[in-house]
Amino acid sequence: MATSAAENGQWWGHLQAAIGQATLQELGRQGPVLMVLSEVYASAMEEELEALGNLGGETLLIGGLREIPGVHRVRSDAGLSHALGGTLTSLNVRMAASWLEHSKDSMLASPATQKAWNEWAAATTKPVTYSRKPMTDEDVIVFIKQETAKLPGVSRTRLLRALRDAGKACEQSRFANLYKRTMGER
Repeated sequence: MATSAAENGQWWGHLQAAIGQATLQELGRQGPVLMVLSEVYASAMEEELEALGNLGGETLLIGGLREIPGVHRVRSDAGLSHALGGTLTSLNVRMAASWLEHSKDSMLASPATQKAWNEWAAATTKPVTYSRKPMTDEDVIVFIKQETAKLPGVSRTRLLRALRDAGKACEQSRFANLYKRTMGER
C-alpha cells in the first residue's frame, strides 16, 4: 500500500504501464473528459491531471484533491449526501450524475451548468453532523469479534457501516488496522 503522494504516483504509473491504458492527456486529445476521483486517486494521478489541464480542452473533475489549472473542478460536498443518498464513499459518483442532470447544454463545464449547479447545491447542502460515541480500541475489537461471530464472512466495510449505524465512532483507517489485527490479517 502506498503511504505518500510519491508512492501513489509510482503506483499509478506502474498500473498504467502494466495494463497499457491511455493516459488522461491522450483521452483529452480525443474529446471532453469527465473524471470522478477521490483525494487519494487524484494525488496518484497528479502529473497526468496537470498534463491534461495543459491541453486546454474540456475537462471536468468531480472530487479530487486540489484545483488544477485547465481542469474545472467540483469539490466533494458531504452536505449534499442527504439529497443524493448513499454513503460518503460513493458521493462523488452521485455528484457527477447530478451535475450531468443539471447540464444546460452539451458542454461538461459551461457557465450555464455551473450556475445551475451552484444554485441547486446552495439550496440543497446541509451541514453534516455526527453524534457518534467514540470507542476505545478494545471496544472496537470486541465489536468486530461479536459481529464476525454472528455474520461469518461479513466485509470490513459492512462492519464499519454497522458500527457507525449503531451510533459509534471509529475513523476508517483505525478501524481497518484494528480489523486486520483482530482477524489476523497482514
